[in-house]
Amino acid sequence: MEYQSATKCLYGNGSKSNVDQSGAVSFPIYQTATFAHKGVGESTGYDYSRLQNPTREQLEHVVASLEHGVDALAFTSGMAAITALMELFSPGDHIITGCDLYGGSIRLFDHISKKNGILFDSVAGTDSILETLENKIREKTKAIFIETPTNPMMNITDIRAVSEIAKKHGLLLIVDNTFLSPYFQNPLLLGADIVVHSGTKYLGGHNDTIAGFLVASSTELLEKLRFIIKTIGSGLSPFDSWLILRGIKTLALRMERAEQNARNLVVWLEQEKRVNKVYYPGLTDHPGHTICKNQATGFGCMITFQVESKELAHRILKNVQLIQFAESLGGVETLITYPITQTHADVPEETLAANGITDRILRLSVGIEELQDLIGELERVFHEERKN
Repeated sequence: MEYQSATKCLYGNGSKSNVDQSGAVSFPIYQTATFAHKGVGESTGYDYSRLQNPTREQLEHVVASLEHGVDALAFTSGMAAITALMELFSPGDHIITGCDLYGGSIRLFDHISKKNGILFDSVAGTDSILETLENKIREKTKAIFIETPTNPMMNITDIRAVSEIAKKHGLLLIVDNTFLSPYFQNPLLLGADIVVHSGTKYLGGHNDTIAGFLVASSTELLEKLRFIIKTIGSGLSPFDSWLILRGIKTLALRMERAEQNARNLVVWLEQEKRVNKVYYPGLTDHPGHTICKNQATGFGCMITFQVESKELAHRILKNVQLIQFAESLGGVETLITYPITQTHADVPEETLAANGITDRILRLSVGIEELQDLIGELERVFHEERKN
C-alpha cells in the first residue's frame, strides 16, 4: 500500500529494519561503531557504522519514500552530500548549474571542484535557463545542477522541461529540493535523477542538528553513491539520524503551518511602503508562479524581500527580537538572514550583482509562531525605524 506524504513522515513505506524486535514505537538509536559476527561469512547485515547503521538506514528509507526514490543516503551535512556527489565526476567533466545557488554550493564548485578538474558553466534561472541551456552543452557535459526555488532569490525552474533536455543529451539532472522539502515537491517524479537536501532545514525542522541527503532514482546511481559514502566516510551518525527521524514526523504539520504564515506575511510585506519588492513564488505576478504551481503542491515558507536602504536592512537586523537574526532556515523558529554577509559571503561580487543580491536584500524563513505575533514583530521594527 502506498501511503500519503503525511503518513510517510511517520512510517516511510511501512517497513522497518528487522534488527529490533522490542516493538519500540520510536526507532532505537544504535549507538555503536561496530557489529559482532557469529562466524566467518555469518553477518547480521551490519559490519561497521561507517558502512551502515540501522538507525541511519531507517532514516534513509523514510526520506527515500518521501521523495519516491529507490533509496537515500544520509550525510553529515548538505555540503557533505554535494561534495560526495561531485565524486561521480572525473577531471575534464563539465557540469551546467543554475547561476542563483546557495553560496556554499558556489564556494564548493569554485574552490574545490574546479581545483579537482571539473568544469562549470552557469545559466540564469526561470525561463532563460531553457533558452540558453542547450547552448552550454559540450561533449564532456555530464550533468545539470539546479535549485528550485533558488536561494535566496526564489527563482523557479521548470524541472520537467530541463529533464527533457537532460535526457535528450544523456545528462544527469540533479535538483536541490531543500527549499520546498519532499512534502511540497518531488523532483524525481518530474524527471530528475538525483535529489539533494540539506536535512538540517525542513527535514530536521528544529535547528538542533546538521544533516544532508542524496536520493537516487535508480539502483545503478544509488550503488555508485553508496560506494562513495562508505569510502569517504561522511555518513550521518546514529544519534543525528534519530534526531532527523524525529523531526520528519512533524514535517507535514510544520510545512502547512509555516506556509500559511508565509502567505500572510507576504501580504503584509507587499503593503509596507519601505519594502520595494517581495520575492515569493506564491505571488501571482512572480515570473515562476505558474510553473511552481504545476510542479509543487505548495509555494513554501521562504520569503525574500528588498527594503529601501542598506541602513534600514541593518536596523531591522539589529532590532528584531521574536524573529531571530541567524543563518539557516526551515526550523520551527522564524529566522531572518542577510545573504550578502552570511549565506553568500564568499560569492563573487559580479555573481551577486547578476542575481540581484544586494545590501538591501533580506531572507525570511517563516516558522510556526502565531501569525499575529510575527506581524506585530514586523510592524514594530518597521514602524519604530520610521520614527528614527
